[in-house]
Amino acid sequence: MFNELKEINKKPKPFEFYTAAELWTNEYTAEQMLQFHLNEDVDAASRNKEFIDRSVEWIIDNFKVNGNTKLADFGCGPGLYTTPLAETGAKVTGIDFNKVAIDHAKKVAQEKNLDIDYIVADYLKFETEEKFDLILLVFTDYCVLSPKQRKVLLNKFRTMLKPNGLLFMDVQSIEAFNKVEEKAIYEKNQLFGFWSPDDYYGFVNTYKYEEEKVSLDKYTIFEENRKRVVYNWFQYFDIESLKNEFEENGLKIVEKFSDVAGKPFNSNSDEIAVAVKKQ
Repeated sequence: MFNELKEINKKPKPFEFYTAAELWTNEYTAEQMLQFHLNEDVDAASRNKEFIDRSVEWIIDNFKVNGNTKLADFGCGPGLYTTPLAETGAKVTGIDFNKVAIDHAKKVAQEKNLDIDYIVADYLKFETEEKFDLILLVFTDYCVLSPKQRKVLLNKFRTMLKPNGLLFMDVQSIEAFNKVEEKAIYEKNQLFGFWSPDDYYGFVNTYKYEEEKVSLDKYTIFEENRKRVVYNWFQYFDIESLKNEFEENGLKIVEKFSDVAGKPFNSNSDEIAVAVKKQ
């Protein structure tokens, strides 16, 4: 028991382990994530409906989305952005490796008679010859990736953008990192049964890595006949570190905001949103 508790509380190196598939491709947890997406009142798997509506309206206006726009939403989930964007007449592609969410998005598109190209894929491995006017990566998806993974993704975006195309995305800021507190929690059926339909015991250890500006929620889940460990990493940025990372990968920031609804940029905000183009 002592050694087991010692392992539960062991702090790994930054991005030492990567378990995203456990969240997004496990049938049970994928369905739980879909329900979070569809809860219009909370910021869980997606932001609340009021914010999304405002964000979509601003994106359409700011980036002049219309019937001539070719657009891709990476990590599109159940289509909360792709659906209204396609209603402008834009040619929309959505990529996500949560099949449950994509199936829901396809159903909505069929009901609304929208021609949206939905693809079930890990977007780190997704390949296409298509070129886009606008690429979206919203709800701070970029932050959960390791430096190596981020480099892979930025290289993909650079090749997929049209000459004047834009990438629009958001991240959590250093201000948000400063609010993270290290903690250890233990409870039965942690997160209200999110991890399993059967009884389980969950441990969550939250760690901060000051030098790297990274946090980790490490979940250790004990069911009757199995143990799982899920690592939820999060990288935080300021505008300079974000600018440097883009420039190292042949991209540059052309607009900056404090959220994906166009809130004016403030260095004290918990979020940073940027429009990026090829150098």
